[in-house]
Amino acid sequence: MKNHSHQEAIRSAKKGLASDESIFGMAEIFNVLGDQTRLKIVLALSKQELCVLDIATVLDMSESAISHQLRLLKTLRLVRQRKEGKMVFYSLDDEHIEDLIRVASRHCEE
Repeated sequence: MKNHSHQEAIRSAKKGLASDESIFGMAEIFNVLGDQTRLKIVLALSKQELCVLDIATVLDMSESAISHQLRLLKTLRLVRQRKEGKMVFYSLDDEHIEDLIRVASRHCEE
């Protein structure tokens, strides 16, 4: 490697990198949210809790297609479910997901 005057910046950047495990997890989240359907689901859930039929209606898709996408989102802990009788309602898993969506939205609007 060539020696140059930016060694301190390089050391600082290396020190600031997350662990490989964290980077893998973040890449998975961004990969899943890179799908427009899943992103629309997350955006809808950022407004309020919805059941599969509600989400299917909002996105004009089949319930089975929505259920498939929700399984992926649930696996990565982006959404959670709550049962009320026979109905299952979905919401964002926590405020971190809301923050991620809010920051991405602001970035696109600027």
